[in-house]
Amino acid sequence: MPVKKAVAATLFVAVLLVLGLDQVRSDASDHRFKEGDQVPLYANKVGPFHNPSETYRYFDLPFCSHGHVKEKKEALGEVLNGDRLVSAPYQLEFLRDKESESVCKRTLKKEDVARFRSAVAKDYYFQMYYDDLPIWGFIGKVDKEGKDPSEYRYYLFKHIHFDIYYNKDRVIEINVRTDPSALVDLTEDRDVDVEFLYTVKWKETNTPFEKRMDKYSQSSSLPHHLEIHWFSIINSCVTVLLLTGFLATILMRVLKNDFVKYAHDEESAEDQEETGWKYIHGDVFRYPKYKSLFAACLGSGTQLFTLTVFIFLLALVGVFYPYNRGALFTALVVIYALTSGIAGYTATSFYCQLEGSNWVRNLLLTGCLFCGPLFLTFCFLNTVAIVYTATAALPFGTIVVIVLIWTLVTSPLLVLGGIAGKNSKAEFQAPCRTTKYPREIPPLPWYRGAIPQMAMAGFLPFSAIYIELYYIFASVWGHRIYTIYSILFIVFIILLIVTAFITVALTYFQLAAEDHEWWWRSFLCGGSTGLFIYAYCLYYYYARSDMSGFMQTSFFFGYMACICYGFFLMLGTVGFRAALLFVRHIYRSIKCE
Repeated sequence: MPVKKAVAATLFVAVLLVLGLDQVRSDASDHRFKEGDQVPLYANKVGPFHNPSETYRYFDLPFCSHGHVKEKKEALGEVLNGDRLVSAPYQLEFLRDKESESVCKRTLKKEDVARFRSAVAKDYYFQMYYDDLPIWGFIGKVDKEGKDPSEYRYYLFKHIHFDIYYNKDRVIEINVRTDPSALVDLTEDRDVDVEFLYTVKWKETNTPFEKRMDKYSQSSSLPHHLEIHWFSIINSCVTVLLLTGFLATILMRVLKNDFVKYAHDEESAEDQEETGWKYIHGDVFRYPKYKSLFAACLGSGTQLFTLTVFIFLLALVGVFYPYNRGALFTALVVIYALTSGIAGYTATSFYCQLEGSNWVRNLLLTGCLFCGPLFLTFCFLNTVAIVYTATAALPFGTIVVIVLIWTLVTSPLLVLGGIAGKNSKAEFQAPCRTTKYPREIPPLPWYRGAIPQMAMAGFLPFSAIYIELYYIFASVWGHRIYTIYSILFIVFIILLIVTAFITVALTYFQLAAEDHEWWWRSFLCGGSTGLFIYAYCLYYYYARSDMSGFMQTSFFFGYMACICYGFFLMLGTVGFRAALLFVRHIYRSIKCE
């Protein structure tokens, strides 16, 4: 146990160091400036406001550029996040006001006008970073006074106002707004002369530098938002209390009656025919079919559970503050690589406990079970992004880095974990001997089948998290900011408890019906919440979002399929482990011949 704690502590420190280095790379300066100093301003990307995955490089649109555009070196997480920072054409020197300064004068050709008009029609926004503070704005507007779309007029904003707040020698806040009177008409296909302008105003503030990011996190902590979150928590807690109370009462009473009955039966008549879950004691610990796949599912699920716990720990210590570019993606890649040994150890040790012989094949299956579908999904979606020339398309160098991480870190740790698992010599502790031949399972009503049971098992855990799901989706697939990680962690704990309890209950009812094939059923019932989350994706896409287009649709459903598959494996593991503890406990409490 001390070794496991030491490994966990080392892993946590390693991740913090990697994220710390990542942050040093993204914040090269100490954020202190003198009057007239050049403060770094980077243009990041442009894209349709309602399609957050569909973003393009800033200069893919014909904005002003001063010759050679300087690209900023980016960390792995920033590239995975689709950030492509380049030097912006605006010069915002520290404490230097400017009034209607010209960026450039140029003639927009018909093709340029058509590109800008298409961008304005799709509600394109731009994003920049000024001293690592994010700023956004729309590039134009559509005048919809005419009812018919052919009568719409399209305008490009040509004058940007920067309002910058400072405290002594540091930049505290920046706001950007566009001049509604300085417009360029893009409605017709003709050459247009345009002069791009910008104005800079500096204002003093007393806000300390340490609190300059607070305004970005406050949006998710507003009173009415917090009320909804706490309502979600109370709703989930009531669900948990009712469920656990109901199950504990029923199961304890039923089990107590069962124990009394079986003890009485043993005393009164040895030859009396057994019924209920004791009747199948010789089959309940019979190893499941496809045990290599089963062990691989448990290994991958355990790894994903560990990954989730470490991500929550990092979130709770404040690593993922708003606009810490790419920190989450960096953490996911690094922790997944470092925890692959857990998957190898868990899968192989359990496979050997089930008397499996081909542990090498089991290890390969474990390594590919989650990574395989994720890799295939990535290949397809990256191809789509390349066709669209979007920033979501990963450069070749980044793909090489990820392959190297998988080859040099993930795979060796997986193999080491597998070898340790094989050599652990752990035995499967079954309280009852397994008979040579399996008993026939009696005919059962339709609602005791796998699919109806999965539907029942997935609904309750999903009902405990669905309110919080909306805010997470709005953050990941929208422009909301989510920072209330403590509430999210409570919801996660509730999800685990409900999943464990509902799986235990359904396992008991399954055994009471003399159906001894509970291994896969408990895993499928535990993981079925992942299917409910994917069903919620359909509802969210069509009813709660304005996403459109092939690229955004494929990214949303493709990556959400991978995330829900991960949830399926993780919660399936939780469900099976809870069911295994329960089954061992009840059969240990009776005398099995």
